[in-house]
Amino acid sequence: MTTTTPGMQLPPGGQPRLTAGGWRVDPAQSHASFAASVVGRPVRGRLSLSGEVLITEPIEDSTARLAARAGAVSTGSPVLDRLLTGPGFLDAGAFPEISFRSGLLVWVPAGWRAVGRLLVKNTEHDLACQLDLDLGGTRPGDPPRIIIASSWVIDSRWVTTRWVPGLGRRIVMTCSFSLEPEM
Repeated sequence: MTTTTPGMQLPPGGQPRLTAGGWRVDPAQSHASFAASVVGRPVRGRLSLSGEVLITEPIEDSTARLAARAGAVSTGSPVLDRLLTGPGFLDAGAFPEISFRSGLLVWVPAGWRAVGRLLVKNTEHDLACQLDLDLGGTRPGDPPRIIIASSWVIDSRWVTTRWVPGLGRRIVMTCSFSLEPEM
């Protein structure tokens, strides 16, 4: 017996199967958060996400595109926000968008994985991320919604070539995005 929920199907003991079709990222409920270590202290921030997902059969041919405005970094500190969006880091004036485009969606024993390319400052970088799927509390009568959480680790050299004392090489990112069916 297969359990079917709007947007997702789950055979007993099997992998979740997403319903084929177009989905859009709800920017009001979708964001990327990041954390980096600078001089031994954590720096945390956030960016809103937009984009679209196309679920196909076979599932491996599905595609996703996520985008964030580089100038919209929010750390809670206006001074740090200006520094991160300025020419020494993201250079939002010259490179206004950061984006991820998947090339492969695959089920592995640990769950779903997306493999694709992250575009930062007009340079592409290979990126793989683990995906966790949740139906997002879909209630009867509500449109289907899928919440996807992912974890990424990027190299700080992708956002700056400047030497920053104590800047760790790893920037840990988590992305949470809410998908709604395209109408």
